[in-house]
Amino acid sequence: MKKNNVFELPSMSTTLSLIGMASQVEALKSDNKKISEQAARTILKALDAKDSYTFGHSMRVAYFSLVTGRELGLIGEDLNELELSAIFHDIGKIGTPDAVLNKPSRLSEEEFHVMKQHPEKTYEILQDFPHFEKIALNARYHHERFDGKGYPIGLKGEEIPVAARIILIADTFDAMTSTRPYRKGLPYEVAYSELIQFSGTQFDPKLVRMFVEGMRKEALKNEEEFFIPLMDRRFTKNAA
Repeated sequence: MKKNNVFELPSMSTTLSLIGMASQVEALKSDNKKISEQAARTILKALDAKDSYTFGHSMRVAYFSLVTGRELGLIGEDLNELELSAIFHDIGKIGTPDAVLNKPSRLSEEEFHVMKQHPEKTYEILQDFPHFEKIALNARYHHERFDGKGYPIGLKGEEIPVAARIILIADTFDAMTSTRPYRKGLPYEVAYSELIQFSGTQFDPKLVRMFVEGMRKEALKNEEEFFIPLMDRRFTKNAA
């Protein structure tokens, strides 16, 4: 503060008041975040009721993404953002018709076009949640390819958020290793080879290396379950 051309330091009471206000703001942000996460968990329950496979898939994608994020050195808020982005990456499938979502065979071109709309629907659902702005964008871009040939808008390379690049790898890996009514899931090592083969085109090569290294370390733990912090529960590693 300035008085008679002389700067004066704020009083101790003013300083304490400002600190108190700052603490209240941070507490309010934390409360808003908790409310948003609780609302999001409610949406996840709706997804589980509509499509239990997609719910389980989302939990596994979150696990694979966290393994990769930790291998990359992500911590704190960055790791939390990755977890939430992965968990909610397919929440837009709530709006996908059951006939398309649960079709036990390959989708037609028209059906695939309908399915490709789910990242935008996910974005629409998440974007208005407080503190979910980055999470909404990460989920929106999880089908963008490293070579720019993905969707919905054709981002390329590092234009794609790192969380979205990680989720694409985790999402594809789970799709390859999950057993479905029309095909048996691939062994992990075969799926690793597929990811490596398409590094630089579909996937970020560095992140594929991080993913494979992290997953091989996980295998050495010989654990049958993984833990998802947001859900505060454990899930089986065996794909449906």
